[in-house]
Amino acid sequence: MNCPKCGAELIQKYYKGMFEADVCPNCFGMWLDFEELDKLEDAAFGEDDQKGSLMHFQTRTQFACPRCGAALDEFQYRLYDLRLDACAENHHGFWLDAGEDERVLEIMRLRAEEMRRKFAVESEWKQALKAMHLFLTRK
Repeated sequence: MNCPKCGAELIQKYYKGMFEADVCPNCFGMWLDFEELDKLEDAAFGEDDQKGSLMHFQTRTQFACPRCGAALDEFQYRLYDLRLDACAENHHGFWLDAGEDERVLEIMRLRAEEMRRKFAVESEWKQALKAMHLFLTRK
């Protein structure tokens, strides 16, 4: 497989001991098979049902999928300030430019913290409402 951005031949490397990724030795981007992006996210936040929708505002690019040659789509990642590329046509995977893997992990860490805060606030609010209900229903 070749890099969709610079054309160099991709080499397989283990990504932080989690999975094998196809990495460009020239521009340091990486190709993740479709399920590998989820594995990357799970390193920081494994609650799939709380991550939000993955792809928003897709636009076709001139870059080719390393697997099938179809044009990659660029998309806004989970409504955050990050644009990734994907083989949306055949669901082969995702292209991450150099450093975008760390941005995905950072975003997932922030999402995990947001969810912890949300659940803590909801729990406190539930207790407050319960206490108010008990107070108001006393005879």
